[in-house]
Amino acid sequence: MIHRTHPRRGGRSGARARRASQILPALGAMAALVSVDLPDAVAGPPLGVTAQALSDAEADRVGALFAGGLDGGHFCTASVVRSDGRDVIATAAHCLDPAVTTVFAPGYRDGKAPYGVWKLTSVYVAPGWRNGADPDADIAFATVAPVDGGQTAAVEDLVGGFPVAAEQPSDATVTVIGYPRSLEAPLRCANTTALLSETQRRIGCPDLSGGTSGSPWLVDGALAGVLGGYEGGGTVPEVSYSAVMGDQAVELYREASVTS
Repeated sequence: MIHRTHPRRGGRSGARARRASQILPALGAMAALVSVDLPDAVAGPPLGVTAQALSDAEADRVGALFAGGLDGGHFCTASVVRSDGRDVIATAAHCLDPAVTTVFAPGYRDGKAPYGVWKLTSVYVAPGWRNGADPDADIAFATVAPVDGGQTAAVEDLVGGFPVAAEQPSDATVTVIGYPRSLEAPLRCANTTALLSETQRRIGCPDLSGGTSGSPWLVDGALAGVLGGYEGGGTVPEVSYSAVMGDQAVELYREASVTS
């Protein structure tokens, strides 16, 4: 069942630590979700420079969110993460209203969805977002199924999935991959980050404008946050934010990934 989120407020969709670094600890069935099979490291532009993301194993796990179908215009970004059911994506909570009409196209480029179009089947958002749009809870997970009933493979079988990381150092180097609404291909930027507060992380990357909300923040190939949080992810394209991946987000991920 889809749980409706709080209405979308501003941010990149509408307009525009801790010292020890570790992969999210695994318990039982979670162990397989956070272990091997990271994408190969990608040689990209210098830190702080934004460029078009080439189609590769990492970028193809990222996709655009559309309102109803590919002709509805993409408004946010999401990415595939590991799960038991191989069917979970991560994005910003403010991107998922109305979730019932939202579809996901991983690897989307130039009007084409090479890995198909996927409808949302369940949405997992924290009570802090659902009840009050708390920016510290602006991360969500969702399960997906193919819009085309003829597709039998799961989305993770097609593109792989990012493991989920927690407890990143305050100056972690993060790679952001996302889809501005004005472009038909994703952008990539990497830079060192800093904590705006204990619960919000900041990165300086140009041109991450409207549509990049929900973009994965990757540390060593693992999801450590999504573009969102403070100011809905930022009010200018040169500076972006993400809620720190805390215990609440980790629990949401466990719920989505183990029960899917």
